[in-house]
Amino acid sequence: MSDMNDMNGARFPDDGAEGDEGVEEAFVDAEFDAGLLEEELRRAAAVLDPVPAELRRLAVEAYALHDLDAKVAELTFDSLVDALPVRGATDVPRMLTFRAGELTVDVEVTGQGLMGQVLPPQSARIEVLGGPQAAAPVPVDTLGRFTSDTPPSGPFALRLRTGGDVIVTEWLRA
Repeated sequence: MSDMNDMNGARFPDDGAEGDEGVEEAFVDAEFDAGLLEEELRRAAAVLDPVPAELRRLAVEAYALHDLDAKVAELTFDSLVDALPVRGATDVPRMLTFRAGELTVDVEVTGQGLMGQVLPPQSARIEVLGGPQAAAPVPVDTLGRFTSDTPPSGPFALRLRTGGDVIVTEWLRA
């Protein structure tokens, strides 16, 4: 007898049942190429869940920041971490200081926008990077002062162009 019955009458093959060889052969023949599987999954994801055009644009812009000539301005002061809290003070601005070599950028972040100064004072072009919107240019006056009426939302960074130098600040959450 090659099959066994359980108490409900269902039939199960016993250890010597025919057909077990086919199952083993299927597992042996199931060797596959991992690279081929990855390619198939990429094609399926591109059709079923494509990358939005806006996200692709942001990724390209983020990669464009990877410039070997760009200097990274290090965060040397953040009032959320380094300042002593003032009792009773509400809605205090966040004060940030970035430094790259001899250049210092002081920034005040409020709910109304950004205000800051490039030291030593010099002509510069500043862009606020972050979010799905394009980089927002911020004018800098002859004393190195700048303001932006748009507060950053989410992660942001500043890109400064001074003469031939490009300086990018660390990314911070607003």
